[in-house]
Amino acid sequence: MAIQSPEGTFDLLPDEAEFWARFKATAAEVFGRYGYVTIETPIVERTELFVRGIGEATDVVSKEMFTAISGENLKRLTDGGSVKSSSRLSLRPEGTAGVVRAVVQHDLVPQGAAPAKLMYAGQMFRAERPQKGRQRQFNQVGIECLGAEAPSVDAEGIIMLMRFFEAVGIPVSATRLLVNSMGCEECRPAYREAVRAYMAEHETQLCEECLRRADINPLRAFDCKNERCRAVMDSAPKITDHLCDSCRDHYEAVKAYLDAAGLTYIEDHKLVRGLDYYTRTVFEVQVTEGMGSQNAIGGGGRYDKLAQEVGGRATPGFGFALGFERCVLALRAAGVEFPRAGTCDLFVACAGDEARPQAFALVQAVRDAGRAAEQDHQARSLKSQFKLANKLGARYVITLGSDELVTGTAVLRNMETHEETPVDLADVSAIVAALE
Repeated sequence: MAIQSPEGTFDLLPDEAEFWARFKATAAEVFGRYGYVTIETPIVERTELFVRGIGEATDVVSKEMFTAISGENLKRLTDGGSVKSSSRLSLRPEGTAGVVRAVVQHDLVPQGAAPAKLMYAGQMFRAERPQKGRQRQFNQVGIECLGAEAPSVDAEGIIMLMRFFEAVGIPVSATRLLVNSMGCEECRPAYREAVRAYMAEHETQLCEECLRRADINPLRAFDCKNERCRAVMDSAPKITDHLCDSCRDHYEAVKAYLDAAGLTYIEDHKLVRGLDYYTRTVFEVQVTEGMGSQNAIGGGGRYDKLAQEVGGRATPGFGFALGFERCVLALRAAGVEFPRAGTCDLFVACAGDEARPQAFALVQAVRDAGRAAEQDHQARSLKSQFKLANKLGARYVITLGSDELVTGTAVLRNMETHEETPVDLADVSAIVAALE
């Protein structure tokens, strides 16, 4: 039996890989208008970065992280030894912690400096049960803004994400934007206790996982997918009723900026996001039809304490991430056509083997002039060569045979309009110009 890709992973075949490249390019173009520049961090990081940054009690850290270990360290562990913390590595389950680590390590936001606006795109890994829209290896695009705590940063990021979705073809009418505030270290503890007390009153109606969460982080119960638990948590205390004055002012300012930009949003008091580092603003973008329960295509929020958690100075932050595979599902649900990989401006067909050297030379010359050109390499019949040209999406075809070799001229055929134009085979620049 042929070896298959591991469960929960996938191959980006040429058409999908082409769209992924365009997806990233669109992100760079849209985010670049807002001042964001690219950063690339390692796929593997020290495990403690995610334990300290994301939170040991989160599902991501406690259940879903892939640990990477060298053969030498594996032998050491199986022999009853230990491994240094610096050798405990994990594949990144999300992008924010690594970017914040890089900002701290390289001091990208010196005291008093302008905020660092950074974007990334790449693979993430989580040991989840594979299903539609949820894989163990997946691609994300994200941004992080470190060094500014103004609510305008939050609103700017949310607006920017919605503009990106429009740019890639996801209709705004097919999405909904959810917003909430998670408060801060001043007001959230009291709210957490209020939720814990509420859950204790309804413990017979909650699943075992929610009861476990009640002791560790009761706010995570809002994420439970059990319908009975969701119904119970619908009536739980609202964080917006427990915000301190500073957090309330921040939240109101964010909403005012969104209102001024004409964005429609829904205030969802149950929206808490899944990672412990979030403070104040949180948001999520969902697709309204065609994706079932896995309908979130992007989201994020503010994390003003994360830099300190990973050993840096106090540095406010805001960011979001969006899932490429989820966006592909959303686009397909919207009926969007995907681009084909590769382009072919000119296909040179041969009506006989004697024309192949001339065809080869012409193809090379057209490529050297900056155009994509192809020819047959398998001695196909002329009819089969035209089928190949169509399969490659060739815009133009030149056929070379004995007559063309004698006269030094040929016919350039437009494959869409079927218009034919005589060309001088020696004048490559004229041929290239005719491909416009």
